[in-house]
Order: sequence, then structure tokens, then C-alpha cells
Amino acid sequence: MVNLLLIESPGKSKKLSQILGPGWIVKASMGHVRELANDGEDALGFDLLDPRIECRYTPRDARGKKVLADLRQAVKQADTVYIATDPDREGETIGWHLQQELRLKNPRRVVYSEITPQAVRAAIAHPRSLDQSLIAAGRARDCLDKLVGYKGSKHVVWRLNIGAKSMGRVQSATLHLICTREQEIQAFKSQDYWSVWVEYQEGFKAFYRAKLNVNPKTNSAAATEQPDDAAEGKDSQESDKVTSQAEADRLVAIARSTPHQVVTVEGKVAHQSPPPPFITSSLQQAAGAKLRFSPDKTMKVAQSLYEAGHITYMRTDSVMLAEPFCAAVRQYLEQQDSTNVPSKTTRHRAVKGAQEAHEAIRPTDVNQLPAQLQASADETKLYELIWNRAVASQCCPVRLRKTRVVTQSGSVHWEAKGQVVEFPGYTRYWNNLSADTQLPVLQQGQPLTLKQANSEKKQTQPPPRYTEPKLVQLMERKGIGRPSTYAPTIKTLKEREYVQVEKGKLQPTSLGMELDQALEQLLPELIQPEFTAQMELALDAIAQGKQDWQGYLTDWHRTYFAPALEKAGQLLKSNAIQGGNTVARCAKPTATGTPSSTQSKPQATVTKTACPKCGEAMSKVPSKSKKLKANHFLKCGAAGCGAVMFWNPQGKRYEVPYAQRSPDPEAFTDTPCPVCGALLERYRYTKEGKEKVMLRCSLLENRRGKCKEVAFFEGREGFWSPKFGTLKIDLVK
Repeated sequence: MVNLLLIESPGKSKKLSQILGPGWIVKASMGHVRELANDGEDALGFDLLDPRIECRYTPRDARGKKVLADLRQAVKQADTVYIATDPDREGETIGWHLQQELRLKNPRRVVYSEITPQAVRAAIAHPRSLDQSLIAAGRARDCLDKLVGYKGSKHVVWRLNIGAKSMGRVQSATLHLICTREQEIQAFKSQDYWSVWVEYQEGFKAFYRAKLNVNPKTNSAAATEQPDDAAEGKDSQESDKVTSQAEADRLVAIARSTPHQVVTVEGKVAHQSPPPPFITSSLQQAAGAKLRFSPDKTMKVAQSLYEAGHITYMRTDSVMLAEPFCAAVRQYLEQQDSTNVPSKTTRHRAVKGAQEAHEAIRPTDVNQLPAQLQASADETKLYELIWNRAVASQCCPVRLRKTRVVTQSGSVHWEAKGQVVEFPGYTRYWNNLSADTQLPVLQQGQPLTLKQANSEKKQTQPPPRYTEPKLVQLMERKGIGRPSTYAPTIKTLKEREYVQVEKGKLQPTSLGMELDQALEQLLPELIQPEFTAQMELALDAIAQGKQDWQGYLTDWHRTYFAPALEKAGQLLKSNAIQGGNTVARCAKPTATGTPSSTQSKPQATVTKTACPKCGEAMSKVPSKSKKLKANHFLKCGAAGCGAVMFWNPQGKRYEVPYAQRSPDPEAFTDTPCPVCGALLERYRYTKEGKEKVMLRCSLLENRRGKCKEVAFFEGREGFWSPKFGTLKIDLVK
């Protein structure tokens, strides 16, 4: 009797053949064997026949045809066929494609999260049918991504004629996160401040406190914990910000001229629980911070470790660990580190929205120490990271002795904090604490001898650009994509030249910024993280059998995407889209479907108006757009700038686009937005020749998304909203 096991990657074949022994044939599909055809409307390969979808599939490429031919021969030799593609939605969908293409009547689906004899044999002994709900979710994702990518690229991105090649459901939302951060950096205005401190002969340093916090949050255990992508050795204290040199000098003078004494000494013992074992996102974050691996490299190395049988499946959002593994770790600790065995097995709370289809990422055998692993240098480093984290997750909490000392000179207070590890617990394997700071033994009322007092001038810093691991963390928190999509999405953004890596940080290119700013006006909802996250939740519901995938997709296209594309097309046709740093240049597609760059451009003339960004003279560009209040706009021609300004006939002046203006503090009210909680702002406008006032959400990004219906109009009894009712107070100053 011959059994055939169909898997995805050929890297697993040797290990699985050794486990299964004679009587088994192991064949790899080399990943996806077929894909949606590039035919039909916009080359989608499927027809939206509300509420049905008819898909047409074709072998992925020449290699796919060859693989399928080989697999058909193998099927003829087998008595029983087992499908052992990867244990996720994508793997289930690949299994369905294999069933369809190889005409398998009753294939046996087996799932294992580690390639070990016990796991593989247990899976073979308990096969199941292919999960039709998971397959539906996989097919829905394929169709949804192609629908957005192909239609959005052809009908929107190509027509911009800016050199951008594509957009995508997850890709464009992720790009928007990067570009939004870049806009925050560009708008940031650095301010000077001073940190004031004193150092005592008794051997410690204290920092100025303008107001003492009786129960400071910084004295909690959680404050010392470092995230998975935290850089090491950057824990530094400073005083409350002093905003002028004169005030800093005054504080230093008081410190130097008046005696010092201890006001309070506080001490307590705090316990900090171990971190959970790795999931996909936290592994990518930690490998980026500690090993300088990109998410893409992390997943490739992890794939090799998985295929060799060293770790469990690496695409997961579950922090769950199997009972046998927890017991094995406990036994290991009892033998090697007996003081680090907790009274009961540690359980970790799942991340909100996690699918938890299988285990966290862990070693398949805790007794295979990193030093014993026979693998490449990169594989050994990543395995050590995974081993340490998994073992740490099952250890005792760390016990910390925390101290806080408040001193006083004249009317000025100073604060020093200390932390000492009394029992290391899990940090023997995974240290995520800041460095120890030992304070001397002090008594309340004790006089102190000043060694020196001084101040240091500093500047506020803009928000940092994202590292690749930090972006993965943000994508996970925002609900953009799933574990299998994080690394490929970032890789695509770099390949499309929408982002580049500068000093280890992701920075949008001018092309990326231009594309994002155009999409923000043409398809504003689609690039919002919340909108994309809702689509992911819909796919989750399909995977759980709670929603029909064809009905969801046809309804989404009919009610949102098709009208959104039509509206974007009208805006492009009128040439009214301003791309922030550039005017989006519309071009008609050629016969091949790609945008033409031969369109003539209007002649611009140089003016005396200085660019608000760089100071260079701006040029007057003719325009027939009905959206403009004049027949032209101003554009800066300086390299790398490209700022634009529009004529305001009421103010009789040129103004930058509204989104780029600094907020007016006088416009803010004290009333929160009923949707997001941000303050409402007054917005003055003219209607039918009359000046009017309305209240709206003060956050521009939210106004274009979840708060777009927040609008309170001025009436006799205050302000009213068709959706939220009346605000019965007069808010106009």
C-alpha cells in the first residue's frame, strides 16, 4: 500500500520521509500551484455576478505546470492521498487547489505545527476533511486583493502618471502609516528646554521636579519593561522640562546656595511577570532589535528552522503553548534552574483579535540547547532567541527592589529613582529590564552634601521614523494584514520604491509621499487602517463560517468600491487632485493599459510670491479645474519641494492647502467629538452669501474616515446635528 503526502516546501521532504518511513511518497507543490487567471474585466480572472463570483484559475507559471504534471503521476501510484500543506488559511486554500487540479475525491487533510515524529504521526492518525470555511476565507482574500490591486492600479494609480506602479489593500494602508509619520516629522518644530540636576557626595544624582507625584506611575513594575524592539542601553533620566535658560540658572543657583536634605524615602518590592512566547510579529520585532534582521530575513530563517524540525510553525498570532512542552520546560528548569520553577504553569493572555489557530513559536525540543544546534550562524542566532523566550515565558516573575528618594533645597524638590533585581526569575533567559540603579541607604531628614548642580540644554525631538520591526508592531496593533502578510508587504513597498531604508529607519520616497497624498483624496477610506482592519475582521468571520464570502465581496464592491472608483475617476478627469507636493498629472491609458506620459503640460510663469516651505519663487500654473477659485494655482519648482498654494478671493491672498495649515487654537471648543473623543473645532464657511459656523472633529484624518458624519450646524438653540442631536450651549466666541 502506497501513501502520498502532499506538502508545500521541498525543504521538509527529507525530514518527513525519515519520519514516515517506507510505503510513503512525499511530494512538494512548491507553494501555490495555480492562481486567478489574467482575463476578463481588468484581467481579474473572476466575474462579480451579484451575489455570486465565478473564478477562473490557471497554473501559476511554467514551473507550476511541470509540478502539477509530476504530482498527477504520483497520485496514480498512490492508494491514499494526504494533504499536509501549511496549517493556516493559505495552506488550506493551497490544499483545495491541489484537490481541484489533481481531481482528488476524498483527500485526507492532516495538520501539524511541528515536524517531529510524534506530531506528524499523530496528525496522520487523525486526518480530517478540508475546511471549506478556511478555503472560502483564502479565496476571498485572493479575490479582494486582486480586485483592489488591479482595479485601483489601472483606474487610479496609472492615471496619476507619477511613476507609481501599483496600490494594494494592505500595501496602501501601510504606506499611509509611514507617510503620516513623515508628515508629523516635517511639521514638527523643535523647542529648547533644559534638564536640571544635582549630584551628591553621598553617591547619587537627583533631578528637578516641578510637581511631586505622590504615587508616580514610573514606580510600577511595568514601567521598566522594554518592548520587543527596544534598543539596549538607552535608559536615561532627566528632570521635568524647564523652558528657559533664566529659569534653569535660577534653579541651579538655589541648589548651590541652600542646604539639601532628604524629604522622603520610599521603597517597595515589585514583581514583573515573564513575557509571552513569540508570535510572528513579536519575533520579527525582537529579531530586528537584537539581530538586525529584517522581517523578510527573519521569516526565511525561521522557515528553515521549521522545515528542519527545530521550531513550531512560524506564522501564528497565538501565545498558547502545548501542555507537553510546558511540562518539558518545567522538568528542564527543575534539573537546571530549580529556583526558577513557578508554583503553577504560566498562562499568557492572547492578543485581542488573535485567531489562535495553533501554538506560539517555540522549540520542538527544549532539551536541544542553542549551543547544540547544527545549523547556519543565522539559524543558530534566531533559534537561541526563540529558545530563550519560550523558556523565559514559563519561569518565575522577576523580583525588584524599587526605591524613590525626594530631596529638597530651599523651595525646590529633586527626585532620584533606583531599582535593584533581588531575584532574576525569567530575566536569566530574557532580560527586558533597564539597568540596575543602586541608591545608598538614606534616612528621612538626613542632610546631604552637594557635589555639583548644573543644567543641560536639550531640544524636543520629532517622532521617530519606524524601523521595520516597529512597523510590524504597528500593523498588528492597527489590525492591518495578518502574520503571513507583514514581511511581504514591507518588502513590496521597498521594491516599488515607495519607501527606502535610511539609517535603519523606513522613510517614504517622494514617489511614495506623492502617491499617498493622491490616494488620500481619491480613495480616502481605503488607505485608513480602521477601514482595512474591518476587512480583516470580515475575512475572519468568513473563516469561522459566519459569513458567505461571495456575498460579502460582491456587496463590498457594489456598495463601496465601484462607487469609490467612479468618484476617483471623475476627480482625475477634472484634473482637480492636488498631491500635496505636486499636482497629480492625469494621463489617458494607452492600448496596453499602461499610462501614457506624453500629455502636454500647461506653461507656468514665475511670480514674486515666495514658497512658504523653502522661500523660492513660485510659478503660476494655469488650470481649468472647477474646484479652484481662480484659473490657476501656484507651485514651487525647487528640487524636492513642489509646494502648492491656491487663491482665496475672500482674503485676497494665496494659501496653502487646508490639510497643511497649522491648527488655530482659537478654533477649538471644550466639547469632545462624539465618535473619537478629540475636541470639536469651529469651521467658518460661506453659504448663499452668508457667513456660517459649524462644529466638526478637529482631527483631519478622522474627518475623512470615522468622523466624517460629525457635523453640528448653527441653529436658534445652539448647534445641531442630523445624527447626534442638539448641543444646547453657545460655543461661538
